[in-house]
Amino acid sequence: MLTKYDELLCHQNTTTFDHVNQSDLRWTERVVMYGFDTSKEGGEGLNFMTGMARYPNRNVLDAYGMVTVGDKNAHVVRMSGELQPETGALASNAVGPFTYEIVEPLKKIRASLAENEHGVSFQLDFDAAFPAYEQAPAFFRSRGRVLEDARRFYQNGRLSGWIKTGNQEYEIDPATWRVGRDHSWGVRRGGGGGSVPEGRFLQPAEHRDGGMYFMGIFDFGDRLVHFAQRETSSGQRYHFEGDVHPALGGAGDALPVLSVEHDFRFRDGGRLVDSGVVGVTTADGVTRSITLRAMTDFWPGLAGYDHYRDYTSGMWKGASFIDGFTADVTDPTVRERVSMLTETLCEVECDGRIGYGLLEMVCVGNYPRYGFRAGSAGRA
Repeated sequence: MLTKYDELLCHQNTTTFDHVNQSDLRWTERVVMYGFDTSKEGGEGLNFMTGMARYPNRNVLDAYGMVTVGDKNAHVVRMSGELQPETGALASNAVGPFTYEIVEPLKKIRASLAENEHGVSFQLDFDAAFPAYEQAPAFFRSRGRVLEDARRFYQNGRLSGWIKTGNQEYEIDPATWRVGRDHSWGVRRGGGGGSVPEGRFLQPAEHRDGGMYFMGIFDFGDRLVHFAQRETSSGQRYHFEGDVHPALGGAGDALPVLSVEHDFRFRDGGRLVDSGVVGVTTADGVTRSITLRAMTDFWPGLAGYDHYRDYTSGMWKGASFIDGFTADVTDPTVRERVSMLTETLCEVECDGRIGYGLLEMVCVGNYPRYGFRAGSAGRA
């Protein structure tokens, strides 16, 4: 079937764009944007997360907008609908009151949530401050079955626009807000990855006793430090990527990161980072120490990355669905249900320079180095 994408001069297969080249129900294409006001923290923290996911083998297109105020109230709107037929402008996708527009490829993006009955709306304009860069390919197989086969690119920039929750409107100051985005596609894992299982008659996944994944994306103005690492419960690294990127218009090329050593401090009662130090060794042989301090957090599980309130991303909810709610993220019973993937927005310092960015983490099961054990949210 022809879609709007077939108008473009970019075909690479002798077929149309209405489907992908495999039938795996986990196949997902997802865009995400997140940001926070660096001038506010603690009880005044303000951040957002928004995005859209396309499931061609499920005929689902869904989206969300989440604004967290004061590290307490997460105001969430979630929308879902049929993917086909796809209508609207070529560089725009919409579901319910949410629209994602590519204003200028790899440079300017706009995410909008129109006024709706759930009291959250925004217009968020992303302007690139750094070039977009690719993730190292992620491919994992277990018992002959593909667990993950995905690609992604990241980009950081500056933000303008506005956010409204209830009767409160926040004007975004590009000088104090920091924003990042990513765009991924391929077969995704479930549980925090935003994909749902293919069926209930599959062999259970191979069980590990625990492990850790963490990613840092830190904006220092003239350079961006990115790294991601996956470890077993004993701390053995089995997947890694990292680079230091100059700002757009800056001199030089990206400098590969060879390794990262971490020393995190966690908040009492959970696996949420409070502070820490990472030693980043680059290809020029230099190891730089980056100190980080948590400023505010957001919880993707509320928006659809976990099954919460009878919803998860990729789940068929009918041809037109929308819901909304406010969650108290200081409530341990709320956090427990959505805390597998944590997102901590930080102030960072390196060589006397201050920057801001994201520390993303999954720490599950046993991880003895930090005192974590299976079946416990906190330390043993």
